[in-house]
Amino acid sequence: MWRFRTGSPWRDVPESYGSWSTIYDRFRVWARDEVFQTLMDAMIAEAAARDDVDLSLVSVDSTVARAHHHAAGMVVDPELLEDLEKAVAEEKGLRQRGKTTP
Repeated sequence: MWRFRTGSPWRDVPESYGSWSTIYDRFRVWARDEVFQTLMDAMIAEAAARDDVDLSLVSVDSTVARAHHHAAGMVVDPELLEDLEKAVAEEKGLRQRGKTTP
């Protein structure tokens, strides 16, 4: 839990918790065996049985993975694409010369 709370790499888990590799191996086994899913299902079922479900605790992962426009199937007018590429090249040239405006 410390590792997920801090967002740290596995190798940075404090030695007081044990060997990072042992902790990681156990996590992988538990994830594969759906231990975490079983615990979550049990907690949800218990909360529902007590009529104590709080939907304000629900969150959505907003991770974004960008892909090249070809990978995403985006079609761009060739002339527009050429104009955009020229604008990017000009902007890069301005930045390299230390200017911010044309």
